[in-house]
Amino acid sequence: MTTQIGPLSQYLQPLEDAVNEIANTWRPDDPEYRADVYRQIMMQLSYGYFAFFHADPEHPDWAPLWNPVYTLQPNPDDIYLYAPISSDYSYRISGDRVSVFMITFTTALSSAGLPWENDLVGTYYNDIDSGDLQVEPDGTFELLVSAEKPAGYTGNWLKIAPGARVLMTRYRSYDWINEVDPRMSIECLDPKGLKARLSPEQILERIDHMARMPVRATKLFYAMQNAVKANVGVNVFEPAVYGGSFTRQVYLPAVYEFEPGEALIVETDLPAQRRYWNWQLNDPYFNATEYVYRLSSTNGHFAHVASDGRFYAVIAQEDPGVPNWLDAAGFYQGTIYGRWYDCDSHPVPTMKRVKVSEIRDHLPADTPVVTPEERAEELRQRVRACQRRRRW
Repeated sequence: MTTQIGPLSQYLQPLEDAVNEIANTWRPDDPEYRADVYRQIMMQLSYGYFAFFHADPEHPDWAPLWNPVYTLQPNPDDIYLYAPISSDYSYRISGDRVSVFMITFTTALSSAGLPWENDLVGTYYNDIDSGDLQVEPDGTFELLVSAEKPAGYTGNWLKIAPGARVLMTRYRSYDWINEVDPRMSIECLDPKGLKARLSPEQILERIDHMARMPVRATKLFYAMQNAVKANVGVNVFEPAVYGGSFTRQVYLPAVYEFEPGEALIVETDLPAQRRYWNWQLNDPYFNATEYVYRLSSTNGHFAHVASDGRFYAVIAQEDPGVPNWLDAAGFYQGTIYGRWYDCDSHPVPTMKRVKVSEIRDHLPADTPVVTPEERAEELRQRVRACQRRRRW
């Protein structure tokens, strides 16, 4: 029996449910917010093709995740890759480590950014990073990903828990300009024959998943940022909590808010041992603020640490002429997220709302001046570095 195929609009109707989530934003009646939500829905839909059509557990392949679209606040330091897997099979990842700061691997029921029919919060099972891997002198490595570790096996291994169907990989860079991302492949060790043409039923099922993904993701992430605001208010950091897909990573979220003519100063102690740390700004919908052509993030490599050993950043619309400017890119509301990864302590920062004209009054007296020429060069190098990383 031939499947009856209706008009495409019939299968995209769930997108309207995502539009209705504007009621859960901070300004549901603001036309700019409505337009931004439309844009967010298109972002989520656009990468949904890779999530649901590009590969399958029997024929895995890397697909771009959040970087090309900024949705779900991707870390600007990370290149995210996704491959579908199954706990019924075993996989081999092999490649060249090259010089990127860190590679991480996570197996999960579902990544929180890839909601299927019943996923609201992804359940994360196992993760390792390149510091755990045996790497050959020439930089090559192999990683076995399977439900059980073979008897006598001494190589690199990552467990797939029962029901897991997502493998997420991050190429985490510190020095964007000089580090080179790895080259890797993934193969299923239990071949199932040639990759078959999708049936009409399979295609319609995947379109349905694509259409429903924006509302599922939006419900989850609006609720997350609204919870931060409800728990601690505005311009206050929520105490550090473990979360997401890393067992070694602590997040420090805050909802920020300021007015024209004002800026926000973020101030924090630093862990004595800090393998990796960074800060980034997000818009009011939990999307990363433009970070290729804007200085909306920094990390432990690029950040200036003050003479008192502390970190100070300035959230502002215009260049304040000091180190660690976090460019708000036209948004006066949003979130800021910090990450402590594999650190010996997890300091909670403070945030202070000040007049732009008084920024230096709230920074150490010896805070350097960043000239317009120096800032232009900083941004120029950033753009070059971002474009040389494979984000697609």
